[in-house]
Amino acid sequence: MSAETISQQAGAALPTAPCSVVWSQGHAYVLEYSGGGARWVGFDAFGRPTALSATALERQGWTHTRTG
Repeated sequence: MSAETISQQAGAALPTAPCSVVWSQGHAYVLEYSGGGARWVGFDAFGRPTALSATALERQGWTHTRTG
């Protein structure tokens, strides 16, 4: 995670609207609601589907834009 990512998102909360898109470590994640809960879904560095909690996504850093 770069200092640039941290400074851009300091104090900003993750979006909560369904189908919101954020970027983390060069990968897009989409907010999906299912079974009463929310998760961020995307693909890992090997192209495998992955799901992250909001806490996990905040921990690894995120931006609204691809270039961060």
